[in-house]
Amino acid sequence: MFKTIEDHVRQQVAPAALRAEFRQHEFDNSRRFCQLIFCVSIAVWLVFDLIVSYLGNQGFTWRSGLFMALLCSLTIVLGFTRRSHHFDVLNLLFITVITLGMRLVIEGLPIALRPVWLVLGTSTVLYSVSVLPVRRWSFFCAMVITWAMLNPFYGTNIDLDELEAAMLLSYAVFLSGLVIYSYLRIRQAKLHNFYMSRLLLEQAYVDVLTEIPNRRSFMVKAERQLHQAPPGQYLAMIDIDNFKKVNDRFGHDVGDEVLKRVAAHIKTTMQGYEFARLGGEEFVILFAGLDQQDAERRVAMLCQRVRKDVDAQPVTISIGLTRIIAGDTLSKALMHADQALYQAKHAGKDRYVLWQQEADKQALDPQGKG
Repeated sequence: MFKTIEDHVRQQVAPAALRAEFRQHEFDNSRRFCQLIFCVSIAVWLVFDLIVSYLGNQGFTWRSGLFMALLCSLTIVLGFTRRSHHFDVLNLLFITVITLGMRLVIEGLPIALRPVWLVLGTSTVLYSVSVLPVRRWSFFCAMVITWAMLNPFYGTNIDLDELEAAMLLSYAVFLSGLVIYSYLRIRQAKLHNFYMSRLLLEQAYVDVLTEIPNRRSFMVKAERQLHQAPPGQYLAMIDIDNFKKVNDRFGHDVGDEVLKRVAAHIKTTMQGYEFARLGGEEFVILFAGLDQQDAERRVAMLCQRVRKDVDAQPVTISIGLTRIIAGDTLSKALMHADQALYQAKHAGKDRYVLWQQEADKQALDPQGKG
């Protein structure tokens, strides 16, 4: 079963909206890690600068302090960054500043030592970029900036026909290829896992046949809404009339189409409210912010919409409607709606009934009149 799901996921091309959601999700979960990388990078650069400044007899100049201030400022800005595409730009600025600082420090070393330090700095920066949640264009821009700033052939007096040049070129190609491969593979694995988790989540909370929320999803959202207690809450339970006869006479394929049609009508007319398929031919809607007249008007409109849908197999629906008052639980509201639905069925179907505490419940005809 799980292998089938995985094969299905691997065959899908993630749409742009899902990729954007993945990037934002990855950045939200990695923000502290990004701050850690920035802080560690600053610490490494500071140690490197101190070593070169004092052991290399250069001294710790005002430029070192300026670069430290810029890097710390970018790290602080990262703490207030909330969008992934903003982080892509911020990361490029950080890399530009730190590689430029490395270059200026290394320029003070003897020429013979510069290539090793430049390659070491490049390796460190590229590895850090490869584990950050950046998009591909930002990653490749970071590689270009890093190699441009820390080019081991610039200012080192190395001829391209020398053995040292051949070794540096080989290492540069190997390092770049390894970093690119690692970045792409890790990113692909992360996207695959995110896509699979979304697929499994949808299967857990979305009805596969009708493609609307299922009972589990409704119970979670409805309980949350009841706890928030917004004004004007009503619950409607819907049942397709004579659905068993449709299945027995025309087969389950036609029955499935009927379920899809009714679900489509609910989805179209009840946007902004919680709705779901409870199971079988039963559906449920939870309204909020309505008075009794508006709630009755909406369920009457739904009855009329289904009735006028003259498909190959026309059907009607019955609805039990109840008002949710303070202190009512979801189970109690469902019980009242089910009792009202029972009354609607016995009053002739193709109508709605509003649950009332009195013995004589109000039943309405198909046009919504008492």
